[in-house]
Amino acid sequence: MTPSIGIFGGSFNPVHHGHLRSALDICQDLNLTKITFMPTFVSPHKSGKQLINNDSVQRNNEHRFNMLKLAISDCVKFEVSDYEMTRKDISFTINTIEHFRNKHPNSPLFFLMGLDSLLSFTRWHRWQDILSHCHLVVSHRPGYDISDEQTTQLLNTYQTTSMQDLHSSLGGAIYLHQAHPLQISSSNIRELTNKAQAISYLTPPAVENYIKKHQLYLS
Repeated sequence: MTPSIGIFGGSFNPVHHGHLRSALDICQDLNLTKITFMPTFVSPHKSGKQLINNDSVQRNNEHRFNMLKLAISDCVKFEVSDYEMTRKDISFTINTIEHFRNKHPNSPLFFLMGLDSLLSFTRWHRWQDILSHCHLVVSHRPGYDISDEQTTQLLNTYQTTSMQDLHSSLGGAIYLHQAHPLQISSSNIRELTNKAQAISYLTPPAVENYIKKHQLYLS
């Protein structure tokens, strides 16, 4: 059977149980061979070229990557890639998707995103090319109303509920995955750490220990 590969991009600053549980649910529900966590280098939505060679950004990237490796070390279906970080350029999703398509020419690719990302997807750089190379797996909450016309049209054109369609094609479909998100955020972990408050049970112990050892997220 041709492996089906999930790609989970994000800042992961730091990675937490919400990220990990969501990835595991999708991996199991969609019967994916593996999920690759892809920490971004510099997001085109958040930062500019002037940050690429910034020393503090470089150190932060190294810490985020190391914490991800620690967090997923006990899950055989998870891996972490440094592709975007080693490119040392603004992280456009199409570049990453084309990299994975060249690396896995015969594998269905599944790009994981939240509903908030889908709502802006048609404004992403070369969004049609992204969708031609992979499927989008969109985590959404039950009963959430997707009412804007552009997203409704996108779903009418590309949405599928068929596992067979997803695994028998390399890309081109959007699948809405019912999410059961844990109410955890990276920003909350950073805030608690800065206030010298406990972050136990929000992130794996290895990540918590790494944050303490390197004194991360302190003002």
